[in-house]
Amino acid sequence: MKTKDMVIVAMFAAVIAVLGMLPAIPVPAIGVPFTFQNLGIILAGCLLGRKLGGLSVLLFTVLAACGLPVLSGGRGGLALFFGPSGGYLFSFPLIAYLIGWLTEKRFQHMNVWQVFLVNGLIGAFLCNLIGGTFMAFNLGMPLMTAYKSVLVFIPGDLLKSLVAAFVAVKLRAVPSVRRYIEPGMTYGSR
Repeated sequence: MKTKDMVIVAMFAAVIAVLGMLPAIPVPAIGVPFTFQNLGIILAGCLLGRKLGGLSVLLFTVLAACGLPVLSGGRGGLALFFGPSGGYLFSFPLIAYLIGWLTEKRFQHMNVWQVFLVNGLIGAFLCNLIGGTFMAFNLGMPLMTAYKSVLVFIPGDLLKSLVAAFVAVKLRAVPSVRRYIEPGMTYGSR
């Protein structure tokens, strides 16, 4: 991996951590807060592509598991991965990778709504499906009850998916930015 790639991965992990400084909104009864960090997870996938996006989110997740206070509310530690929100934390690198994989090949030809569709399906629905499944097993609740309780996250996650799509498409249009973040491009080749 080139030095520029490592810097991009580290910087985007830092962006995700900074999004954790925004206060989490607790959701009563399910123990999983509404956070803004999944906006960074979605952006990592659609801006950096599958490889660098997935690596940046994996780095962020490893830092959180090591105990660094990078999660919303200044939380961190391995225990969080085995609590009610563990499914979300485990799914983050996969979500970034899948969004990157689905967008990087056709990104130059995708508009905001097409990127939003990918972001929404993966970043909102799949993330909550994985998170809800893990939460059900963790809390010993019926699977359908868990799925119903995570429905509260879908509108906000869809809004974050739309914001990420808008930002990604607009940044793609800026030549000085595009050469560093263009999905599917070999970053070390320039």
